[in-house]
Amino acid sequence: MTASAPIAFIDLQAQRARMGAALEESILRVVRSGRYIMGPEIGELERKLSEFCGAPYALSCANGTDALALLLMLKDLKPGQAVLVPSFTFAATGEVVVWFGATPIFVDCDEATFCVDPASAEAGVARAKALGLEPVGMIAVDLFGHPADYDALEPIARKHGLWLMSDCAQGFGATYKGRRVGALGDFAATSFFPAKPLGCYGDGGAVFVRDKESVAVLESLRVHGQGEDKYDNVRVGMNGRMDTVQAAVLLHKLAIFEDEIEARQRVAARYAEGLGDVCGVPRVAEGCVSTWAQYTIRVPADRRAAIVEDLKKAGVPTAIYYVRPMHRQTAYAAYPVAGNGLPVSERLSREALSLPMHAYLTEVDQDRVVRALRAALAG
Repeated sequence: MTASAPIAFIDLQAQRARMGAALEESILRVVRSGRYIMGPEIGELERKLSEFCGAPYALSCANGTDALALLLMLKDLKPGQAVLVPSFTFAATGEVVVWFGATPIFVDCDEATFCVDPASAEAGVARAKALGLEPVGMIAVDLFGHPADYDALEPIARKHGLWLMSDCAQGFGATYKGRRVGALGDFAATSFFPAKPLGCYGDGGAVFVRDKESVAVLESLRVHGQGEDKYDNVRVGMNGRMDTVQAAVLLHKLAIFEDEIEARQRVAARYAEGLGDVCGVPRVAEGCVSTWAQYTIRVPADRRAAIVEDLKKAGVPTAIYYVRPMHRQTAYAAYPVAGNGLPVSERLSREALSLPMHAYLTEVDQDRVVRALRAALAG
């Protein structure tokens, strides 16, 4: 590799090489079987996902957005109801609320973890009631791989009679005070988009619930709301099935996931050591383990564009999550926000910058990133 050769932001090919021929043979086995939808790998994956995170039941689905939507269908979300949603996140979290004619109330995030700020959640409940809406739920996003503060959010949910959904699309595999993400909140939704810490080779997702009754309803909703016969639809559902090839891929990736999570800790620790004195590096709350879906630093807002350009010239890719918080995006600007605005979300959208992060980032490449960033900040 030459000095100017670009570094991979996420190196899926290094991961694929590690799994080798066994992964490819599993994919071919599905192709040869002809069971491309709901083959036996689906049930095996669901069992292993449940075992991994400690949730009583796991149900696979087509993608992370469908996972969120299936749970909102389960709760019969409707117009006149409101759901608390963090503004500093990907649009899917708030998008699904609007699908059902309900109102997202955008809340702020914590300065340190980037996850839902409990005080803003309280303000969001008050805002919903002031607007004559019925607050029914809260979606906590485990942003960039760090789990939300469930011990603070769960009492707020109970106090106001809300359900609490964990959107662990970025945080699956993370740990909160001895509990795995996926088994936190009342139920959880995740994504297996390829760039996620646990990702497949296309789209995929899963939901995690605590009771058999919910599983039965979700199984129906996942396949067009079918009853005992596929032509007897007992509820309005969706086509939300995961294809079997993705399950085969995920079974291999899940087998090495613990090791990859440990590798991500080492990468994050080296970043913190190399950058902690020149920029705002992320900190993990006590008792938590992040999966580091992104390693997101904070840089001066007025210099971010120049820093990005300097890093690009040095062959170091970056990403900005998120250029605009949801409440500032065209499609969602008319929806209410908690309190007197969302100052932390606004600030982070101007300062956040994500660096290359994956389990196969070599120390040589990571040192290049650190040197390039330190030079860009010094300039």
